[in-house]
Amino acid sequence: MTAVMSDQRAPLPHLPAMSFEQLLEKVRYEGAYPTRDRAEEAVRLVVSGLGRQLTGEERVALAARLPREAARLLAEQIPDTEPLTGWGFVKDLAARNGASLATTRWDTGAVLTAVAAAAGPELLTRILSRLPSGYALLFGRAELIQAA
Repeated sequence: MTAVMSDQRAPLPHLPAMSFEQLLEKVRYEGAYPTRDRAEEAVRLVVSGLGRQLTGEERVALAARLPREAARLLAEQIPDTEPLTGWGFVKDLAARNGASLATTRWDTGAVLTAVAAAAGPELLTRILSRLPSGYALLFGRAELIQAA
């Protein structure tokens, strides 16, 4: 009599929790965008910009949790030598996109809120500790300031 082995492997923790389509729908909902294409424009702009700011293990860990298309956008960027503050990040994206600061701030918040959900709270805390000030609010978190 042969024993039948069941395949009860646990899901791999490094696989993205959402598909690219789900990410776009989350961004479309968060940003109240009229079309999926508009949400995708925002995702491409902001995730690419984040790829120019984020380095180290956090960059690799975030790419592993994002859908493949978004991970590629993040990973194909060469990190800037001088990191930008959160407001500098928004201004840089606006300049690259030719959009207003208000529209770009809106896009950034909608996309980074969805990225934060994909990252999870522990990784997001690590990411925020690596970035200059001003990013917490962009990711939908309160900005914590240490007392002097």
